[in-house]
Amino acid sequence: MQQVNVSAQPREKTGGKGAISSVLGKGMVPAVVYGGEKSPVSVMVGEKDIAGVLKFGDNALIKLKYGSEEENVIIKVVQRHVVTDRVIHLDFQRIKLTDKMKFKVHVKLVGEPQGVKIQGGIMEHAMREFNILCLPTEIPKEIEVDVTALKIGDSIRVRDVKSKVELTDDPNLVVVSVIAAKEEVVETPAAAAGAAEPEVIAKGKKEEEGAAPAAGAKPAAGAKPEEKKAEPKK
Repeated sequence: MQQVNVSAQPREKTGGKGAISSVLGKGMVPAVVYGGEKSPVSVMVGEKDIAGVLKFGDNALIKLKYGSEEENVIIKVVQRHVVTDRVIHLDFQRIKLTDKMKFKVHVKLVGEPQGVKIQGGIMEHAMREFNILCLPTEIPKEIEVDVTALKIGDSIRVRDVKSKVELTDDPNLVVVSVIAAKEEVVETPAAAAGAAEPEVIAKGKKEEEGAAPAAGAKPAAGAKPEEKKAEPKK
């Protein structure tokens, strides 16, 4: 990782929106330097200088100069305006070039899987960054993962990735895989029209034609009462 020189100025007034706005109005970005065996220090750096540093990535190695001090730092936190995305505050962490540290590095996929290009599958990118352990001078900008040979059903796990630095993620975690595309079943109008309708079950049983009504039942409206034939006298 290339080291970038950045000049800073001590910042006396800290805290409050007024103090931050005053610094930003000068084209500077308020920041704090902390870590190591020293006390935190409030500084401000040029907004254009920081824009150039951020182009090197999140793990840019910086030699920060302010007053009579010169320290090796990395940017630990970047705060941006929610609307303009302008950098409004930075946290610099002091580091030792001879001590290994943990960093996060972007995963870059290289190539087009055979399972996608030839077999019509779908690539799933599960991990977007790796956790690594290395010296600050050995931080890679990104770690490449070649996916060209992947077919449907194949995957690459953390243990399969070749890197010059130590990966600290679970070796069994899947980085990228290729799966078969799911076929979408579309119902045709003919099939929809021929679908069976739900069976309607009658609540009661229709009385058979000509059957006598139950005892005590009232005749239907409009029906004549049944006439009884007179029995012959004995």
